Amino acid sequence: MSNPWIAIGALAVVALAIPIAMMVVSSLLRPSVPEQGKTATYESGEVPTGSSQKIKFNIQYYMVALLFVVFDIETVLIFPWTVIYRDAVGAVGMPKILLPMVGFIGILAVGLGWAWRNGAVKWVRSPRATKGADTYE
Repeated sequence: MSNPWIAIGALAVVALAIPIAMMVVSSLLRPSVPEQGKTATYESGEVPTGSSQKIKFNIQYYMVALLFVVFDIETVLIFPWTVIYRDAVGAVGMPKILLPMVGFIGILAVGLGWAWRNGAVKWVRSPRATKGADTYE
């Protein structure tokens, strides 16, 4: 029998070789046309003002990205739990399976509440949406 670590090592080599080969081929094939616009600083659609050390941009973009990452990871962790839930309840019992997930979701709810209280999740209504919202036309 062959060693299973050989397959893991081969997969790791392929996982590194493919991106490196793609970058090398791309650098050899792409044209090199340096322009001033390509080297300009661009930050989330905000036009920079001043020097590169004093770039001003809205921090809200990063807060939204951070919250997205947190709740995206939540989805990645909850999905496998839902897949094995029925089999795990039969094998271990409901409290041992349900309580950790309720605690995990509770911690995420507290984090969402904290972010909401600090203004990271500020729900802004459009002026068009609020105009005429009280009338039924």
